[in-house]
Amino acid sequence: MNCLASRSSLDKLALMKKTLIVALVTGIGLLSSWAAAATDFSARVVTVHEGDRLLIYHAGKNETVYLQDIDCPELKQPHGRRAKHVTQAYVGGREVLVRNLQRDKHGRTTVEIILPNGRNLGHELLKEGLAWWRKFDSKDRSLGEIETLVQAERKGLWADPNPVPPWKWTQPKKSRR
Repeated sequence: MNCLASRSSLDKLALMKKTLIVALVTGIGLLSSWAAAATDFSARVVTVHEGDRLLIYHAGKNETVYLQDIDCPELKQPHGRRAKHVTQAYVGGREVLVRNLQRDKHGRTTVEIILPNGRNLGHELLKEGLAWWRKFDSKDRSLGEIETLVQAERKGLWADPNPVPPWKWTQPKKSRR
């Protein structure tokens, strides 16, 4: 009977040990994936393709990234070139802080670009009326309030009577003769 009791205790101890190891491995995995997603890094902006699409250089390679939560006009849309030039003025050729790197539902790499003064580039473009808030993708509801204020002030693209967001815009076709 003594042998059975010690055998039962050993089985319980082994089970507890296995459970603890699984919990630790799971916890470490979760922490490392969280840390990887939460890691900010410095990068140099190599090229500004559009107001919300940049080529950055970091970790020895170039990567195309899109600004999170906003959508600037396409280059051939009204205000598209201005959005590109303003973005270029903010970050072109400069070191920036890249935060919250992730993939969107289209597989694109999206990021927040933090300027040397601590401000968010996407938010600044929104405040200048050079971007739409992507309310269907964004978790930051405060951007809706910013967009509403900018609309009321008729800044940037909101000065036009009927601005068309890029996700609804189709480039006009040249007529054939």
